[in-house]
Amino acid sequence: MRQANKSLMRYSMSLTMYECSIPVFLRYLNNLSALLEKGTSYASEKEIEYSILVNARLYPNMLSLSRQVQIACDVTKGAAARLSGVESPKHEDKETTFEELQDRIAKTKSFLESIGEADINGTEDKEILLQAGPKEFKFTGRIFLTTFALPNLLFHVSTAFNILRHNGVDIGKMDYLGGA
Repeated sequence: MRQANKSLMRYSMSLTMYECSIPVFLRYLNNLSALLEKGTSYASEKEIEYSILVNARLYPNMLSLSRQVQIACDVTKGAAARLSGVESPKHEDKETTFEELQDRIAKTKSFLESIGEADINGTEDKEILLQAGPKEFKFTGRIFLTTFALPNLLFHVSTAFNILRHNGVDIGKMDYLGGA
């Protein structure tokens, strides 16, 4: 009976908006960085020009690896900025090398690390407006995080993973998920 009570207590604790955002964003940006490192090593070992992988796509009308990384960074910094009420740093989307993509990830992580728990917690019901072309989306903070920001991040990291894997980089599910 005592074990069951501990289990029930564990499930009755609530997660904070911070716990569901910044640490998750950082984890997947770290995983993305590690994927790019493996892509760099693979290209070097196989004597493949780095730009071939950086510009690779899964299909001609899909975005390249570099755009997947840029968007993953944009999604996380944009979400953190919207939730915390601070201005998001601007990046010009000019990265053309693995090194530049790694720098983009590092700058994004630095911004995310500057956002404190108090800046994010309590934003569950905050109104978030998002302009996407001519369409405007209205969310609460909780719905924005769980149905827009997190799925977008995971989509673009997954697509970057798939581009690298499709091109022969020896990566697997644990590379995507990262260490425990």
